[in-house]
Amino acid sequence: MKSHLSTFVICFLFFVGGLFGQQSTTINVHSNAMQKDIPNVLVLPDDYQQNTAKTYPVLYLLHGYSGDQNSWTGIKKNLSQLATRYHMIIICPDGENSWYWDSPLNPSSKFETYVSKELVAYMDANYRTRPNPAGRAVTGLSMGGHGGMWLGIRNQDVFGGCGSMSGGVDILPFPENWEMKTQLGTLADNHDHWKDHTVINQVHKIKGGKLAIIIDCGTGDFFFEVNEALHEKLIYMNIPHDYIVRPGVHNGAYWENAIDYQILYFAKFFGTY
Repeated sequence: MKSHLSTFVICFLFFVGGLFGQQSTTINVHSNAMQKDIPNVLVLPDDYQQNTAKTYPVLYLLHGYSGDQNSWTGIKKNLSQLATRYHMIIICPDGENSWYWDSPLNPSSKFETYVSKELVAYMDANYRTRPNPAGRAVTGLSMGGHGGMWLGIRNQDVFGGCGSMSGGVDILPFPENWEMKTQLGTLADNHDHWKDHTVINQVHKIKGGKLAIIIDCGTGDFFFEVNEALHEKLIYMNIPHDYIVRPGVHNGAYWENAIDYQILYFAKFFGTY
């Protein structure tokens, strides 16, 4: 009885969402790696329920430090309309304050495994996705910008595209910030952990031309210099990428604008634009 009732409630929510052009809901996905359920906001395009023969690419959209699964729907009020316009599913997981690593010190924080393996497997098993790298991309803001690049570079067999908005793409200049030492230990005592867990030191793993990359950062952002350094390193290594710079700081107004460019970029990558 409970199972039938849950199915009815979910279907009813999607029906009501369709009437109002808003097909988003929260789903809990169990992580075996962390032995707990993780909440995720799921945004489906308006035609998902009606067009049952159609498959959709998935954009994994990550929040920043102190955020949660609801951050992006708060920042971008028309996220569901963008999902509909560009024919994609958007999923926003709760990454806690993990920086989307599998922490080398904290076995209860394995968000690289969660997003790139467990959540992807759940989406492919339960929704009409395109279950290959050409149908998946990952991006995010701030801590989630680090996460987008980290997960994309390290899991190229899973994600064909990755991005960052105002991302902390080099953590080494910020050893006392954003609880990173909770995951990695102090920089003074765990320099190798910090060196090995920063995006800018991962770019040598990018397979030439196979990963679609977009990076965006405002000129007034405290992460601007590390984004410039990442851009220059990618150029030096002849790794194709889009790099957007414009006036702006580290805030919601910037990300509300930046996500439009990122979704368009990934729609072109997916072939849904």
